[in-house]
Amino acid sequence: MTTLTFPGDPPVDIQLRRSVRARRLSLRVSRLKGSVTLTMPKMAAEAEAVAFATEKLDWIRGHLADLVPETVVEIGAHLPVEGTPRLITRGEGPRLHLTSDAIMVPARIRAVPARVGGYLRELARDRLAAASDRHAAAVQRSYTRLVLRDTRSRWGSCSSDGRLMYSWRLILAPPDVLDYVAAHEVAHLVEMNHSARFWAVVDRLCPDYKAPRAWLRANGEDLHRYRFAG
Repeated sequence: MTTLTFPGDPPVDIQLRRSVRARRLSLRVSRLKGSVTLTMPKMAAEAEAVAFATEKLDWIRGHLADLVPETVVEIGAHLPVEGTPRLITRGEGPRLHLTSDAIMVPARIRAVPARVGGYLRELARDRLAAASDRHAAAVQRSYTRLVLRDTRSRWGSCSSDGRLMYSWRLILAPPDVLDYVAAHEVAHLVEMNHSARFWAVVDRLCPDYKAPRAWLRANGEDLHRYRFAG
């Protein structure tokens, strides 16, 4: 992958990526990493990409200036759980638990980021298993296994042998977003494609799915800015 560097304040590095599927030049600024990628058709001239990037430099710098910084999950930080902002704070009792507006962490817990992350993974598994079970029953299919990962490239997948994989960070999103992703992946148990028949199944399982799908496209990358490592 070629990198173009444009001087200025600040300087801008743009990664050029050729794609056999691309029909035009397109720019993407990662809201998580601050990286800039210019995708171009496989046979396009590099000079064309340079001219395009030069024309868009002000737009790129504007987006880079609006980047949201990474948040370490620790006492005093805010973290969305099921779409609701919660303050991470110390609480009474032996166990970590949620309230309507807070994540209460017992005083004895020192590895706060890791413990909060573990708690949210368990909550995500409960919510995703319940949604997957409900949708699978609705289409009279069964899945073989449910796996949680911390993936950046996709929110879920369904393998040919019926294994469902989800990003556990879906627990940070509003409940209808998590439910849509579960419906999407379970629908692949019926149609292992993205045909009109597939989307008809999704619509049956999750009416008005377009709204949570749009939310995920617009806001999904922000869910990766929370760091659960100590």
